[in-house]
Amino acid sequence: MKKPGVKERIIDTASRLFYYDGYNQTGINKIIEEAGVAKASMYQHFRSKEDIAVAYLERRHQIGFVKMAEYVADKPNYKEKALAGFDYLYDWLSSVNFRGCVFQNIITDLPKDHIKIRDKVRNQKDERRNWIQNLIKSGGEHTIEEAEKLGDEIMVLMEGAIIMTQIQQDGWPIKTAKETCRKLLG
Repeated sequence: MKKPGVKERIIDTASRLFYYDGYNQTGINKIIEEAGVAKASMYQHFRSKEDIAVAYLERRHQIGFVKMAEYVADKPNYKEKALAGFDYLYDWLSSVNFRGCVFQNIITDLPKDHIKIRDKVRNQKDERRNWIQNLIKSGGEHTIEEAEKLGDEIMVLMEGAIIMTQIQQDGWPIKTAKETCRKLLG
């Protein structure tokens, strides 16, 4: 198997450190040391820790978005797909000991001047919101406005359940949010 390149090692290392130790708690020197790269090599690929975080968030967004879409793809209708989204969240979060969402974690640990990271987080949440709204629209049972409102309600349930699982270190918030979603969907 081919050894990952410098850029990949930096992103892989930073991903682990940012997720488990926190963005502010992870220094650039620790990333360099644990990735086993020279400082000059790191700066050839990334101008700052913020740029590394942006690459990390882009990767996590693509992986998470694809995994969730694949997880719900075989469900017969939009209602079952929406409910399966909660099952995906449960499986994913329990597999990381309820460590939480990389986007929620980093935004709460972010200095105000890190606009590129804030924009990436907002973009990820907006894309997830649009995905849920479009899922509801695909059912054809609601007006566009109703579908968007229902999609927003489901989005808030998902995001709230994610942070509550992290706080509680347990999956009950996701199970509760799924049942609330079931009621909303009728």
